Amino acid sequence: MVVQTQKRKVAKVRRSPKLSNKQLQNILLPIVGTLAFLIIWQIFSASGLTRLPGPTTLWTDDRTRNLLLYPFYDNGGLDKGLFWQTLASLGRVAQGYSAAAIVGIVVGVIVGGNQIINKALDPLFQFLRMVAPLAWVPIALVALQQNQPAAIFVIFITSVWPILINTAEGVRQIPQDYQNVAKVLQLSRKDYYLNIVFPAALPYIFTGLRIAIGLAWLAIIAAEIVMSGIVGIGFFIWDAYQQNYISEIILAVIYIGAVGLLLDRAIAFIQRLIVSE
Repeated sequence: MVVQTQKRKVAKVRRSPKLSNKQLQNILLPIVGTLAFLIIWQIFSASGLTRLPGPTTLWTDDRTRNLLLYPFYDNGGLDKGLFWQTLASLGRVAQGYSAAAIVGIVVGVIVGGNQIINKALDPLFQFLRMVAPLAWVPIALVALQQNQPAAIFVIFITSVWPILINTAEGVRQIPQDYQNVAKVLQLSRKDYYLNIVFPAALPYIFTGLRIAIGLAWLAIIAAEIVMSGIVGIGFFIWDAYQQNYISEIILAVIYIGAVGLLLDRAIAFIQRLIVSE
């Protein structure tokens, strides 16, 4: 009986291993680095070396504290909490990014599988992808006449290029042996794309998707700053700047960074689920 009890204790210990040194470092080092950054920032602000308020003002400032405590308030119009501001921006990103993913993958497969089309269009693609998001804003406003579709277009035209180019490269990198097998098996065009092209190019496609989601999030912030009078985190920043609410700008920047990180991790999680299958 005593021996069985000891065996159970040993098994219990084995089932709950301690964190390794590497795991502890992965947890503690980012915390230490972030705290060091915040302390240095607070020292610079308190000493007058920078006019930016310190991180403690996020709580000591009444307006910023209310934004932290009540992110879901909605007084109508543009007077909304940061949750609704961020959600409005995410809605535009979802529309523009989805369109960019569909167009980028489809056109990328076509371009990657045809050398003639690739040579004809690659210079145009390389030229257009160099245009900054803000440069597309006035063009979109002139062409579409409304802020909402213009913002979605800016997201689309900014994020489509990494998806398209990476997809095309992934198709070009498919081994010749795969294509020979498809010919021997006499696969239909549909089966060839579903069973050969897309599985082989999937890592390249997801690389483009991860790059594009970051660009899409950056583009919407830039577009909303220029497009006045719309609910969104970008316009919130610009409005706070106009009224000299610097602490609100800092809080909004924290929101932007956190949401951008979550979007990137979400795409990476989906990639692990699909590619590992």
